[in-house]
Amino acid sequence: MIIKLIILSSAILVLIPPTVSGESSSCTCPEENEDQTQNYSEALKFKLAAIASVLTAGGIGVSLPLLGRRFQFLRPENDAFFMIKAFAAGVILATGFVHILPDAYRTLTSPCLSKSPWREFPFTGFFAMAAAIGTLAVDTVATAFYKNMHFSKPKQVNYAVDEEEQQPPHDGHVHVHTHATHGHAHGAVVPSHDINLSDLVRQRIISQVLELGIVVHSVIIGISLGASQSVDTVKPLMAALSFHQFFEGMGLGGCISQAKFKSLTTTVMMIFFSLTTPIGIGVGIGISSVYKENSPIALIVEGILNSASSGILIYMSLVDLLAADFTNPRMQSNVRLQLGAHVSLLLGAGCMSLMAKWA
Repeated sequence: MIIKLIILSSAILVLIPPTVSGESSSCTCPEENEDQTQNYSEALKFKLAAIASVLTAGGIGVSLPLLGRRFQFLRPENDAFFMIKAFAAGVILATGFVHILPDAYRTLTSPCLSKSPWREFPFTGFFAMAAAIGTLAVDTVATAFYKNMHFSKPKQVNYAVDEEEQQPPHDGHVHVHTHATHGHAHGAVVPSHDINLSDLVRQRIISQVLELGIVVHSVIIGISLGASQSVDTVKPLMAALSFHQFFEGMGLGGCISQAKFKSLTTTVMMIFFSLTTPIGIGVGIGISSVYKENSPIALIVEGILNSASSGILIYMSLVDLLAADFTNPRMQSNVRLQLGAHVSLLLGAGCMSLMAKWA
């Protein structure tokens, strides 16, 4: 959580570029006109409405999968949950491919940037690839660390007991030896517990890394909306970002639900996600008088962060969400569940892709 806050603060600070005269001498970007200046006060009203709308939509979206645990048909052990996860994974996949990656490409190839090196090398794909590899490294190292921390001690105890108590098996019986004073069991009980705990640790890492990727993108789009001075731009963005946060919240909420965090941790993650875009909008409003969205510094920082965010989300959706569920023996043995999951995946990706028309 501390790492997320540091990255969030750094993104906000670095997106406030200084105004440098002469930067736009070779830039063909559109300039502001008097009509836009007259709409500033009206645009502010829509920005404040956008804060409330996006906050509400994000809160509802991330809460639905968590509240769904109270209903039998939405619990992780039921088939309906597989389809909900597939829909959420489609949303996250479309966010990375259709929303964030094209934005990153547009900013890093802007005519406001010098041709060398920004338009001579595909930096968008490079940073996305680097972020995906980095996510793989974090995923692997964190999983190994937590597994070693949780499982190394119990395994030593189990081996010691096995050496001391080597008894011949009884025909037709399974021997399970328990100690009331220690509160645990040896034999076939421990491996099952280890597997369940390993899956739980894995889900917790996935949900935290996924939230990190979503948060970076949410802050950027919030600042973009808040810094915009055109009513014609703010109006459609307000509605589009509300749906955007709702669908993204559903994807993240499904992962948090499976991670089974404590109530406090779950609440903090939900609030953190819900507040990032509204805070970004507020920051954008505050810096709108000095923020120049076409300045080289703003374009480079926004392009790099968007590229990295897309790489994280694409990796997480394909590897940690879709691959894990679609290769699950339970799904592979059930044709109806496979069909339902594929339809849900296409619906999620399609709905989120449609949002790209407005945001």
